[in-house]
Amino acid sequence: MEWETVIGLEIHAQLATESKIFSGSSTTFGAQANTQASLVDLALPGVLPVFNEQALKLAVIFGLGIGATIHKRSVFDRKNYFYPDLPKGYQISQLHHPIVGEGKLDIALADGTVKRIGITRAHLEEDAGKSLHEEFPNFTGIDLNRAGTPLLEIVSEPDIRCAEEAVAYLKKIHGLIRYLGISDGNMAEGSMRCDINISMRPMGQETLGTRAEIKNVNSFRFVEKAIAHEIERQVDILEDGGSIVQETRLYDSDLDETRSMRSKEVAMDYRYFPEPDLLPIIIDDEYIEALRANLPELPDQKKQRFIDQHGLSATDAEQLSGSLELGDYFEQAVELAGSAKLCANWIIVELSAQLNKHDLGVSESPVSAQQLGELVSRIQDNTISGKIAKTVFQTLWKDGGSADQIIESQGLKQVTDSGAIEALVDEVLAANPSQVEQFKAGKEKMLGFFVGQIMKASKGKANPAQVNQILKDKLTA
Repeated sequence: MEWETVIGLEIHAQLATESKIFSGSSTTFGAQANTQASLVDLALPGVLPVFNEQALKLAVIFGLGIGATIHKRSVFDRKNYFYPDLPKGYQISQLHHPIVGEGKLDIALADGTVKRIGITRAHLEEDAGKSLHEEFPNFTGIDLNRAGTPLLEIVSEPDIRCAEEAVAYLKKIHGLIRYLGISDGNMAEGSMRCDINISMRPMGQETLGTRAEIKNVNSFRFVEKAIAHEIERQVDILEDGGSIVQETRLYDSDLDETRSMRSKEVAMDYRYFPEPDLLPIIIDDEYIEALRANLPELPDQKKQRFIDQHGLSATDAEQLSGSLELGDYFEQAVELAGSAKLCANWIIVELSAQLNKHDLGVSESPVSAQQLGELVSRIQDNTISGKIAKTVFQTLWKDGGSADQIIESQGLKQVTDSGAIEALVDEVLAANPSQVEQFKAGKEKMLGFFVGQIMKASKGKANPAQVNQILKDKLTA
């Protein structure tokens, strides 16, 4: 049977506030365990939550960024469940009346197609603490520093059909929250993590299958691998005549497998009811429009500007605008080099290859935008060829310095003297008379042979365009 995958993502983004959503405790990452947990976070009897207005502001900004409905009245609810890192025995969240309603996000896929993913809602809630297992053999340690950190949970429609679409959507959300400045999106630190809801159904069937939820996946690569494994697991069960159990699973990256954690709760199991210690949140049009007026340039707007202003292809513009840091890097390099298309090519091909190889972000690149811009400008003014530029780039990556210093110290300056190039051409043609005759007999592929020999004789320094022109002139004379 042919199966269709149905995926929905729940993305949890920690909001960039200095204090927690219902207390004044710091949200700084990396502090000693339990040093940033106040009486409110510890849920001592008699304490009351006080709502952090900055969390509301950041949530509204996100809603405006995805063109969503902003609800002028939203309500907090208690989501009741018992877990060691949840001191109150319930989580303050939003169910029926979230701050952000329906929105949408367009994602670009590898084949150039654009797909729209619906966003059901985005609601505010508090994060739980963290259970620590590795440091305490036979015990579980509890760190409540994270308890009460403001989260925005972004819930997609089940519009995603494969791992590629899921990763593209996750990356788009990651880029957007960084552009908007509402979260640092640091997945390694847990600032953004993802729950994957996945089910299978026979192709053409409208009814959704039974879903499994994979909790707290914290990297793009792991999301892709977790989905691939879960699809295979569910299809194997269904084709053997079994049925899928609705449950919560975890992804083990070491074993590349998903494992059952617990049976999946439904909403009634959480016994939601309105939070009695917090009033409903009421905002007006003036509040919303003031935030809208100060929205920064968003990824899709930057993509279009790169196309219009710099003449980039849609694919290149999409890649360069997807990350705030990468877009800034590109524009800084262009400012120095002048050629946007050449800078885009070097960033997308050479720089990205090195970053991926060494598992680095662009902000960690050993080659700065200024260094790359200077390198590209030396290609532009014919100081070096594109081939020599790759040698210079590798030296910049390993040893630093500047393109000019490397070109000068290693004697890499391109030969542009037409007399010197003509002498090389004559020398190569004289040394290869049979190949000259083959060319004149119609074997035009020999041109590449001659160019290779000339570049080899010049140690790669001869200007390729001049070599080609002088060579053609002599061979066709």
